[in-house]
Amino acid sequence: MEVDTSGPVPVPGTLNLGNGPVSSSQDLIIPNGSATASYPILSRGNSIMPRKPLLPPDPTTSSEDEVPVESEGPSWTMPLVRPELLPTGLCYDVRMRYHCELDPPKDRTDYHPEDPRRIYHIYRELCQAGLYPDPAFNVPIIEKPLHRIYARSATPAEICLIHTIDHYNFVAGTARKTSLNLFPPTEPTDVETGLGDEQLMHLERTLDSIYFNNLSFTSALLSTGGAIETCKAVMSGEVKNAIAVIRPPGHHAECNRPMGFCLFDNVSVAARVCQAEFPEHCRKILILDWDVHHGNGIQQAFEQDPNVLYISIHVHENGNFYPPGPYGDHLHCGAGPGLGKNINIPWPTKGMGDADYLYAFQQVVMPVAYKFDPNLVIIAAGFDAAAGDQLGACFVSPTCYAHMTHMLMPLAKGKLVVCLEGGYNLGSIARSALAVTRTMIGEPPDRLEETSPTKSGAATVDMVRAYQRRFWPCLGGRAAGSSRDFRNPSLRAEDILRSYQKEQLLDQYDMINLEIFRKKISKSFRHQVLGTINYHKAVPLMVFFHDPYHHQTRGDINNVVNIQMYDTLGWYREWAIKEGFALIDVNFPNHHYDVDDLDSMTYDKEAEMATRDKERAELAVYLWENYIEPNDASPIYFVGVGSPCKEIVDLLNNRDTFYNRLSGGGIILFIDTSPLFPISEQNTYYLSKWFKQNSLIFIAASHA
Repeated sequence: MEVDTSGPVPVPGTLNLGNGPVSSSQDLIIPNGSATASYPILSRGNSIMPRKPLLPPDPTTSSEDEVPVESEGPSWTMPLVRPELLPTGLCYDVRMRYHCELDPPKDRTDYHPEDPRRIYHIYRELCQAGLYPDPAFNVPIIEKPLHRIYARSATPAEICLIHTIDHYNFVAGTARKTSLNLFPPTEPTDVETGLGDEQLMHLERTLDSIYFNNLSFTSALLSTGGAIETCKAVMSGEVKNAIAVIRPPGHHAECNRPMGFCLFDNVSVAARVCQAEFPEHCRKILILDWDVHHGNGIQQAFEQDPNVLYISIHVHENGNFYPPGPYGDHLHCGAGPGLGKNINIPWPTKGMGDADYLYAFQQVVMPVAYKFDPNLVIIAAGFDAAAGDQLGACFVSPTCYAHMTHMLMPLAKGKLVVCLEGGYNLGSIARSALAVTRTMIGEPPDRLEETSPTKSGAATVDMVRAYQRRFWPCLGGRAAGSSRDFRNPSLRAEDILRSYQKEQLLDQYDMINLEIFRKKISKSFRHQVLGTINYHKAVPLMVFFHDPYHHQTRGDINNVVNIQMYDTLGWYREWAIKEGFALIDVNFPNHHYDVDDLDSMTYDKEAEMATRDKERAELAVYLWENYIEPNDASPIYFVGVGSPCKEIVDLLNNRDTFYNRLSGGGIILFIDTSPLFPISEQNTYYLSKWFKQNSLIFIAASHA
């Protein structure tokens, strides 16, 4: 049996906006289950709106990461109570169940996913676990049970902090007769009954995943008001943290339209109210959205706000999952002053599990969250990624939800609010919400089995991490499990070996690093160009263009002892030095770690090879023009080993002075599996003849 917990519900007071109070006549009181209320329809210039609106912080005044929120409202004093001594809060109101389908088919059992029973199943689970003392459940109660936070209807002024007046009027118009002429009347309406059934059914058929009845507006106001009161209870020190079991959900509702089961954006409205009412203590807010669907409404609300960091982990399927389109991809990082304060982790497919979500938390969410250092953390807690949810089709366990909650709890001095969003398997959402609530009370999460993220999950997280590094340097370093780890300069084997080789060549032949003073040339070539101190003098010069070390493995490839590296040019360097040559040694790395186009889900080898070849050509020209052609060395010999032979041939084809400057010298090429490079047909016969007379080409027996 469900107990009607609607009363006693105190009538909320007025919101002081600095220029006098705003009427809260729209607040709904339902004595004894009756449903009578007065809902004002807003209009521009209507006296219900404040003369001086409660505005969000002005992002344009921010010099760094946060913007002080000015307020002429009441000054709050934070209580001096140790947070661990405070209870955990619970917001629940049976009246939020009044929002339901108007006329569900009578011959079906699979009701609309956004089922009114969702919140009751969570509430019942909490009560049956002994976390809240409802007399309907005769179970032992924990020592410090949940503290009840009563929902109330959000005011028009609060809702219009996020939504337009027209949007508020539209939703309010479903609950009473209106002159807004939303659609052609099909049957008479009046104040007592609200819009007729046919009109409401017409809205359900024409809107994006939305249904209405005459009490939907009532439930929506309570859902938003419940989120507000829950956040205020945490900020004021009434509770240490809290869970708001509310519906209808909100994170899809945009400023000017409802969509995706959502009427008002509950979390965003609550965040704005807290910024306004706690200006000194709630300047920066982290909103973590783990609903399986992208929270387009929250992203839209704070896209240009540097004080609200929005992180969403959701299925995207390249824009084919709801809500469709590119808005939830990893390239949307905020705009204007809010650039970098929006992070989307878009799964490429359904089926993600605990290891994928924990990897996202460890690699992206938590480093950024600690760096952001919020004053309040709000979880937009959809449980539709839970195992058993048919819409989400993922496999996140209650234990994983508990671990993610546990990781967020140290932030903001423990000020954490969990607001229900989606989740449509009644058993899954109840068990998941219970695990989260137990963790918030102080129970440690259960142990998770040690698993590794899926390849697609790890690739997605690494892609987001690489892209977000431009805004969050704390995301630097190795991305474990990434297929692109070789791009990290601190770990690239080629760099480690070259660093060792540089020390050896310095000791043996006094070879020094030749700097490249041109930003457009890849940083991959840093420390890859070495030369003897006499490279510019009037002595013979030998220039080596070569691939990195060759290696050979014996036995277990995972044991570094079994890997032997071979410097194929060692003997030639030693001979050249003995014969009085100056040397320039250029190592051409196989991979470039500072390529920016990490936007594709998988590593695009062809794209990187094209970029690599272009940058190699630029380096060869730079070295020719700055270190080789202008000096006094003569004669000059170019020795190419492996794929960089192409850069030598390109210099011959494209630099008119090249073969003249090599007078008396020549070109020696060692080609393994690389293609042969012809002399350009656009050049004269004399160039081809010179190349034939002044070059030696050695081709490996294995060359195709």
